[in-house]
Amino acid sequence: MAVPESSPESLTRSQKVFTMLGTLLGLLLAALDQTIVATAGPKIQRDLDIEPALYVWITTAYIVASTVLVPIYGKLSDLYGRRRVLLFAIGIFLAGSLLCGISQSAYQLIGFRAVQGIGSAGLFTSAFAVVADLFPPAERSKYQGIFGAAFGVSSVIGPLMGGFITDHFGWHWAFFINLPIGLVAIAFIVAKMPALQREHAVRPKLDIAGAIALAGFALPLLLALSLGHTEETVTAGGWTWGSWQILGLFALSAASAVVFVMIERRAASPILDLRLFKIRTFAVGSVASFVAGCAFLGAIVFLPLFMVNVVGLSATSSGLTTTPLTFGIVTANILSGQLVSRLGSYKGLLIGSLVVLVVGFALLVLTLDLEATQASVSAKMVILGIGLGPSIPLFTLAIQNAVEPQQIGVATAAATFSRSMGATVGLAVVGTVFATSLATSLPARMREAVSDLPPDLQQRFARGPVQGGAGEERGGALFDPVAIKAGIDAEIDRTTKLPPDKIAEIKARAHAAVDKVGRAFKGAFTDALLRVFTVCLAFAGLALLITLFLPSLPLRKGPIGARPPPSE
Repeated sequence: MAVPESSPESLTRSQKVFTMLGTLLGLLLAALDQTIVATAGPKIQRDLDIEPALYVWITTAYIVASTVLVPIYGKLSDLYGRRRVLLFAIGIFLAGSLLCGISQSAYQLIGFRAVQGIGSAGLFTSAFAVVADLFPPAERSKYQGIFGAAFGVSSVIGPLMGGFITDHFGWHWAFFINLPIGLVAIAFIVAKMPALQREHAVRPKLDIAGAIALAGFALPLLLALSLGHTEETVTAGGWTWGSWQILGLFALSAASAVVFVMIERRAASPILDLRLFKIRTFAVGSVASFVAGCAFLGAIVFLPLFMVNVVGLSATSSGLTTTPLTFGIVTANILSGQLVSRLGSYKGLLIGSLVVLVVGFALLVLTLDLEATQASVSAKMVILGIGLGPSIPLFTLAIQNAVEPQQIGVATAAATFSRSMGATVGLAVVGTVFATSLATSLPARMREAVSDLPPDLQQRFARGPVQGGAGEERGGALFDPVAIKAGIDAEIDRTTKLPPDKIAEIKARAHAAVDKVGRAFKGAFTDALLRVFTVCLAFAGLALLITLFLPSLPLRKGPIGARPPPSE
């Protein structure tokens, strides 16, 4: 029998403030880590001599470990209390950060990034569950909006911090910086945070078999989605979608899903109580959160690529190309939380935000072209951010409001898991669409661009301007006309023995050819991105359609432990 504690309503203001600060710092740890490490990535790759095939695993190991364990942490926090699980998660994360910082090889770093991911899963899940424990649903949205905004803020601060830390202190400190922040979070939690553990009728037991089956479902699925690629995509790692390796991972995932359902139907204390899906709000909210997640990373990942490779922003400023998008996300997160708290209803704002999201993607599909400017794209980024922002906290709020207080952790984890899986699936889908479209469009445009060029220049551009897969030259343009022209000039100067006026004529002709090829590349790149945003538009439209069926339950005003309102 769990030891009862005083109700959340009786907590002092200082207890709530310290609990919120400790939890928010923990969430920022996990959110900032991704963007800081991404900025430090190139130097890490050089220092540790990481092969291109392994480089992606610095991120993949973290994401896979984190996503797989989110539902398990949710159940653990319901059984053993938020404080205990949060402290454990921060401890694991800090241990992983320390080990990453002292890594001496690629395999060590990848392994310890997975350890970080194991800790981050508990940080993501605990953050929204703690808010649910401290505040009734009618007040909860404004605090969850602040927590949701932390993800947007991290995407702006992270690259700046990562660049500054890496340039001045070395990439090791991109991991070591987590230690003082984590220790402050622990101090806040230990000083004032209550256990936030509810009573249980029977002694809690962790569903070990269910946890293993869940890992068996999620891990192969995430690996397949991360490693799969089309035959046209030039990549140093992974396998094609039709390969036996990828098909085997999908088969293992499907078989494990069946086993997981069978185990959970009989488990006394399941990792995910399947009866929750009988609650319409939980079922519809989880599916809508998954589909909305599919559209999320498409904008964040591919809009910066357009800004760098088509609009022509410098590599130095590429890390800040998502700032307008982030501004929209943060603003919408905070304002939507305040509005829901005042109105006592979430569905109208959710539908409104998804309508804005659909409009944002539609504007991209209809207006994005080679003449787009930074200002015009930034305006569309703000619209996308306003559409994306409210979905992070409000789907979670709707799901939490519909379940029993004893299942808040499981419900919160389910919402987080759905969104994370949706983001991974969506990124795999739009990544495949992008690679396939670019591989198809680029050769055709290149053939047309070089058809009237001299044979020597035709041969030079026969393979196209892009060497390697999209995104390999992280932070820089895949087609750099200035660098290409400089290389051609150097070669002409070295190999051509003609009068200066003739050499100048040859260079001018070569420069014109580069400009023509560059326009062909930008056209192919724009075509591919338009297809990506068309798919994102379809995901956003589907999320809107599903959300129309989401029940609009009244938000409970207290007490916090009260039963949920009857489902529609």
